[in-house]
Amino acid sequence: MAQPEKGSKKLLTAWAFYDWANSVYSLVIASAVFPIFYNLIIPEGEMLNVFGTSMKGTALISFVTAFAFLIVVFISPLLSGIADYAGNKKTFLKLFCYIGALSCIGLYWFEKENLYMSLVCYLFGLVGFWGSLVFYNSYLPDIAYPEQQDAVSARGYSLGYIGSVVLLVGVLGVLLSAEDENKMEVMRFSFVAVGIWWILFSQYSYYYLPKGANRNKVTRDVMLNGFRELRKVWLQLKENIVLKRYLGAFFVYSMAVQTVMLAATYFGAEEINWPDDEAKSMGLIVSILLIQLIAVAGALLTSKLSAKIGNIKTLIYINAVWAVICICAWFVTEPMHFYVTAGFVGLVMGGIQSLSRSTYSKFLPDTKDTASFFSFYDVTEKIGIVIGMLLYGAIDQAFHSQRYSVVFLTVFFVVGLLLLLRVPKKS
Repeated sequence: MAQPEKGSKKLLTAWAFYDWANSVYSLVIASAVFPIFYNLIIPEGEMLNVFGTSMKGTALISFVTAFAFLIVVFISPLLSGIADYAGNKKTFLKLFCYIGALSCIGLYWFEKENLYMSLVCYLFGLVGFWGSLVFYNSYLPDIAYPEQQDAVSARGYSLGYIGSVVLLVGVLGVLLSAEDENKMEVMRFSFVAVGIWWILFSQYSYYYLPKGANRNKVTRDVMLNGFRELRKVWLQLKENIVLKRYLGAFFVYSMAVQTVMLAATYFGAEEINWPDDEAKSMGLIVSILLIQLIAVAGALLTSKLSAKIGNIKTLIYINAVWAVICICAWFVTEPMHFYVTAGFVGLVMGGIQSLSRSTYSKFLPDTKDTASFFSFYDVTEKIGIVIGMLLYGAIDQAFHSQRYSVVFLTVFFVVGLLLLLRVPKKS
């Protein structure tokens, strides 16, 4: 098969379609069904004995999430350096995809009585998903020209939102028709469905995405190339003031964005006055569906707005909206409040993710080693998530309420906004 040319519709579609394949993880596992399932397995207020320490269930999952991201922080530069050196980033994209998908299938056997092994499956599902994104994101400047990158990045997120909603609607339909005693089993099968969906639909992307030239043979010395490349990128930032200041702002506000996205359903399960467990489960899934559907429009509207007023100015406005959402979360107590808040989250969630990725891509210097630059981007994001989730869990554990944790995140959006104001005008 002839390799599609850079910028071709076929290649851009194949790249964006990986979002369709993997976003079922971020919706079903990270956002919707698994948090509800976890809350039913470990009810609100129940304290767990973990390595001799009494811990809230929501605090525990926050700490496990932070640890998973810490693993990604360490291994992504290691592997991206090898991928750039050997020219085989597709191999690593597949590897992390299969690790994540098989771990999702393993969640079928999640039990409180077997908590440690259950959390290992959760941890590696997260590592697989985020590890694959290191290599997926690094393809963007390889497959699209600068003037195409905002649109194709938004298209990827939009496809991801639509695809994941398709699966979640199917799960919701089965849940609504299932007897009460079978609902937990339906949730378990949804985890299996995520793994199969992820593996199956990613094959289309693998078929068209370039493997890359096998430029060099990997040796023992190459194993540390990724860290050397990160240092090289760090040194280059001193000469690229636009990229340096943008990354500083991104580090701060992304810390809060990803923490909100990872913790939102746990917040809704614990802090909202639902009539009963069934209303809670259905209400949370409906809220997540609302977020996903509005996020499709949000990503596309953000792309159009950035074309008119510039990427940085658009990101400033979005950060301001995020800050207001976090403050309002303190007063969210009833289901209707939660639905309205979910709508606003959806509006800015897709926009800030797709625009952040494409803005970074635009600011990159002319280089073939895109995996190293995107590894730096991902390491920046993941370190932020580690800090964000640790702070979120610590505040939740200390005050026994996630409201304090969410309101605290306002600080990061405000600081991120102020740092964006310092980015020299270029986009």
